[in-house]
Amino acid sequence: MATVEEIRRAQRAEGPATVLAIGTAMPSNCIDQSTFPDYYFRITNSEHMTEELKQKMKRICEKSTIKKRYIHLTEEIVKENPNIAAYKAPSLDARQDIVVVEVPKLGKEAAEKAIKEWGQPKSKITHLIFCTSSGVDMPGADYHLTKLLGLPPSVKRFMMYHQGCYGGATALRMAKDLAENNNGARVLVVCSEITAISFRGPTESETHFDNLIGHALFGDGAAAAIIGSDPVVGVELPLFQIVSAAQTIVPDSEGRISGHVREAGLIINLLRDIPDLISNNIEKSLKEAFGPLGISDWNSIFWIAHPGGPAILDKFESKLGLKPDKLRVSRRVLSEYGNVWSTSVMLVMDEMRKSSAAKGLSSTGEGLDWGVLLGFGAGLTVETLVLHSMPIN
Repeated sequence: MATVEEIRRAQRAEGPATVLAIGTAMPSNCIDQSTFPDYYFRITNSEHMTEELKQKMKRICEKSTIKKRYIHLTEEIVKENPNIAAYKAPSLDARQDIVVVEVPKLGKEAAEKAIKEWGQPKSKITHLIFCTSSGVDMPGADYHLTKLLGLPPSVKRFMMYHQGCYGGATALRMAKDLAENNNGARVLVVCSEITAISFRGPTESETHFDNLIGHALFGDGAAAAIIGSDPVVGVELPLFQIVSAAQTIVPDSEGRISGHVREAGLIINLLRDIPDLISNNIEKSLKEAFGPLGISDWNSIFWIAHPGGPAILDKFESKLGLKPDKLRVSRRVLSEYGNVWSTSVMLVMDEMRKSSAAKGLSSTGEGLDWGVLLGFGAGLTVETLVLHSMPIN
């Protein structure tokens, strides 16, 4: 008879968790950032408000470095649901009716692309992690996605609601644990975000910048990845190995980023000192993550950083002495999609492996062996994943 120790060893994979495929999806409604302020005040019936408020919104959009974003809400949808456009009017039911249906649908699009790239039958997916901050329901979006994709009813599901912008990195950390502790596991990770849950019009009495800056930065989208250990040679194509993962709360940061579900939807609070708080504390996380590897030169690694906003990326560069090209991919994702909450880090990962291949580089991490994936958001919470790039065939 096998011992408990022998059974346990047989249950575990041999190698590290590996990203085997990535897929992304966006709503069809694309918004030009240069025209968004006028669009925003028009569809929220706020054109009567002061010119000063409109100019403030225009300045925020100009400084955002964003060119375009994808947003599920169209002008027609807003007209059909006027309370969504009003500032803090009771509208949770209307918002929920939208996101409960559309979040898993958008996630399905991204998942189908990842599964197609992976090249294996859906029946081989053993686990599903679904992450969103867009609404909440029971059974959750994980259940509905299982039905939409036609996954085996025995797939082991985990639903992550309201993690915020660091949720994508958290989902990858959890996928690492599942893949390495379950021999033969193939984990489908899906992040899907639709800002209909938090969209609202401006107010003349606005003394904080939360509402305007959120509407200038946040976009909608979904991303999916297949994670598994011990890739099948010649069948599965490894992209990145997830070597280690850690989470921490930034000291003295409570309340800097928070979101509260009310009758008016998700109310997001953002304070101005967020970039300083994160950048002042990030090197400690980097040293703990890369100390065992003997790495202390942050320009020697590739960067997959959550594109929370240009001020955060600028602070990273100045605080850590990063060369301008280190955060190029994060800046490109911010420019093309905005801040897509939990989805963002997988968008950056996808963009990095594609640009590395297009440039003819030797590995998926822009030709470098080691890299970091950083997610940060409400709390303030920071997720730090050490990645090892894989050769580009």
